[in-house]
Amino acid sequence: MAMVEETPSRLGRGLAALIGDDTAFSLGDREAQAPRGVREVPIEFLRANPFQPRHTFRPEDLEDLANSIREKGILQPIVVRPLGENSFEIVAGERRWRAAQAAQLHQVPVIVKELTDAESLEIAIIENVQRADLNAVEEAAGYERLMQQFHYTQEQLSKMIGKSRSHVANTLRLLALPQGVRSLIEEGKLSAGQARPLIGHADAESFAREIVAKGLSAREAEALTRKPEAGASSSTKPKALPKAEKDADTLALEKNISDQLGLNVEISFSGDKGGEVKIAYKTLEQLDEICRRLAGRTAQKMN
Repeated sequence: MAMVEETPSRLGRGLAALIGDDTAFSLGDREAQAPRGVREVPIEFLRANPFQPRHTFRPEDLEDLANSIREKGILQPIVVRPLGENSFEIVAGERRWRAAQAAQLHQVPVIVKELTDAESLEIAIIENVQRADLNAVEEAAGYERLMQQFHYTQEQLSKMIGKSRSHVANTLRLLALPQGVRSLIEEGKLSAGQARPLIGHADAESFAREIVAKGLSAREAEALTRKPEAGASSSTKPKALPKAEKDADTLALEKNISDQLGLNVEISFSGDKGGEVKIAYKTLEQLDEICRRLAGRTAQKMN
C-alpha cells in the first residue's frame, strides 16, 4: 500500500465536527465540503463579536484586504449567528467585515449557524489562531482561555489547531512576562522569540527596550540576558543568597501539569538531592482521576 504524505488542513478536523463541514470550509478547511447555505445580507445587519480574541487590526492590512475585496469580492463567507430579526453576530470573519465596510460593500455573503456563547468563543479563538491573525500574546491568551473554559489539554489544543505541543507550551509561557513586555509584543515591536529569554528575568522590561532599540535577533536577545552571568569573576565566590525563586522552566512545567490535571501542582528541587512533585486534590474523585491517568500512562509505556 502506497504511503501518502499527510498535509495538515488549515483547520483541525475537530472544528469541522464542531460547526459542520460547510462552515469549516468557509474558515479555510479544504477537506470539508463546499458551503451550501450561503446567503447575502446587508452589511449593517452584522455586528462585531464580543468574544473576539483579536484586539489589533492593522490599518494597512485592512486596506490591502479592502482593495482585494473591491476587485474580487469576499471569497469566503462570514460565519454568523442570529441575534434577532435582521441582526447577526460575527463568529468568524470580522476582518473581512471591516474591510468590506472600507470597500463600501452593501451586502456580504454569510453562513448562519445556531451557536451558544461558548461555541462562538471557541470557534473565534481557533479560527484566528489557525489563520495566524493573532499576535503571540493574543494567541497565548486564547490558548489559556480555551484550556480554562473548555478544559482543553495542551495535547488536544495542538491537534485542534495543527501546531506542535511545544509551540503551545512556549506560547503560553509568554503570559508570565510583565505587562510592559507583552505590550511591545502586541505592538509588533518584539517577537515571541526575542521575548522568550526574558521570561522570569528581573530586568525583563529594561532588556526588552534594549532589544527593540538595538534591533537584536532572538539569539542576540538570549545572549544579552546572560551577560551578567558570563561577566562574573570566576575567582570571586558568589555570596550566599536567600531561597532562590523558581526559574521560568519550572514555573512553566508546573503550569503545564496543572492545566492538564485541572489541579494545583507544585515542583520543588534540592540540587543533587533531587526533588518532589506535589499534586493537591480536594475530593476522592480527583484522586481517582490522578491514579487513572498515571496508570494509563504506565500501561502505554509497557505496551
